[in-house]
Amino acid sequence: MKRRDLIFALLLLVVMWQAAAWLVNRPILPSPWLVAQVFCQELGKGLASHFLVSFWRVLASTILSIALAAPAGLILGQSPRLNRFFSPLIYLTYPIPKVVFVPLVLLFLGIGDSAKIVIIFLILFFQILVLVRDSASGLRPELIQSVRSLGAGRRALFRFVYLPASLPAILTALRQSVGTAVAVLYVAELYATTKGLGYYIYLNGSTLLNYPAMYAGIIAMSLLGLGLYFSVDWLEKRLCPYKSN
Repeated sequence: MKRRDLIFALLLLVVMWQAAAWLVNRPILPSPWLVAQVFCQELGKGLASHFLVSFWRVLASTILSIALAAPAGLILGQSPRLNRFFSPLIYLTYPIPKVVFVPLVLLFLGIGDSAKIVIIFLILFFQILVLVRDSASGLRPELIQSVRSLGAGRRALFRFVYLPASLPAILTALRQSVGTAVAVLYVAELYATTKGLGYYIYLNGSTLLNYPAMYAGIIAMSLLGLGLYFSVDWLEKRLCPYKSN
């Protein structure tokens, strides 16, 4: 997407926000200019640290999910026998909204970072697992046979055939999961914690009734999601340049 189109869309959102603020004319919907001022002020008063905590939780869960789900998906895609064995389990667990596990994970892992990371990991893991498995199993047999005829073993096939062919699936899974992961992060940070953007938004909106600061937190969480989404786009252009042709 062109940068000009993104800037135009951003300006349109700001204009719509300002018009809504004029129509509502209540403290619960401050103007974008006021929120921008509070956002800059709050960065030095703790908003930046809350952002970094949330960013760390999403980044750690993303790295963990790729490290575990991508190899698992490649193995299932290569082995029809294993795929037949695990497919019913994946079929039953994949559609379950992972947000329902938030209270359960918090009970077992407590209130630290590990619980939040595991919750986001559950979302990303199944997305990556399913897409990578389907991508690996969909490779043309003649392609695999031609590489094997050159003396490539299972490890070489994994490294030079299955993994490169599955990179687009991994990136697609990440792109599809970013919004859901950030949303679940917000829910997870509402429980028994004093760090993170979810806590910051809830504290200012429901306890302190500081609505401009609440919207500043919402903007920060939106920037987190957008940053992750654009990062996936950048990785796709670097790792899979043939997709843009």
